[in-house]
Amino acid sequence: MSTALQTLVMTADQLLEPQRFNDYCPNGLQVEGRAEVRRLVSGVTASQALIEAAVAAEADALFVHHGYFWRGEAPQLVGIKRRRLALLLQHDISLLAYHLPLDAHPRYGNNAQLALALGLLTDGPLDAAELSIPGSVGHLAEPMTAAAFASRVTERLGRTPLHIGDGAAMVHTVAWCTGAAQSLIERALAHGVDAYLTGEVSEQTVHWARESGMHFYAAGHHATERGGARAVGDYLAQSLGIEHLHIDIDNPV
Repeated sequence: MSTALQTLVMTADQLLEPQRFNDYCPNGLQVEGRAEVRRLVSGVTASQALIEAAVAAEADALFVHHGYFWRGEAPQLVGIKRRRLALLLQHDISLLAYHLPLDAHPRYGNNAQLALALGLLTDGPLDAAELSIPGSVGHLAEPMTAAAFASRVTERLGRTPLHIGDGAAMVHTVAWCTGAAQSLIERALAHGVDAYLTGEVSEQTVHWARESGMHFYAAGHHATERGGARAVGDYLAQSLGIEHLHIDIDNPV
């Protein structure tokens, strides 16, 4: 079976509501390909390797979290950008990209899928007043030591996290925000949680964690954001009767 590209885009827009977000890039259809979509490939970032994998899989459309045309970047289509776009256009493959909307969706988003993977129960938003901060605050169904939680992250995300804190201490409450959200550690501290988990770490983050006594986990930008694209791809395939293949191009960051 197949669906019209227009229907695919409309369905994704209705689910993720990109119009609600003041984002750093355009959300939705970024590159237009063939009019009919039979096979959708999803992944985290529209890199050259993912596009080549989509071509090999005979995809009609590509759905990602990190697309193109970021605010402030040089507009020239040269070098790496030219090669990526040329490959999409050569094979008539559409590119759909959703950044903050994919982070924030309460069921299929990156943060919701990370919580599901790690057994975190959501109590509320990390920042209720700011839509561009899609993180959450919650708790573990059963408290565990900080070291045991690090082991769970390793097991379920396939990435050993950087952990700052005493491994023998107990973790009951957790705040999390996928990707490069280490600067939000102060917001996590304001909630009084035992631990904060994100994808990346900066030099000053370590000091904030040590001096506050809150556990900090950096589990990988890519590893914490694999869930959303896969979940939405599955939703679109089921809703529209098309094929979906998730392709993970590993990234150690």
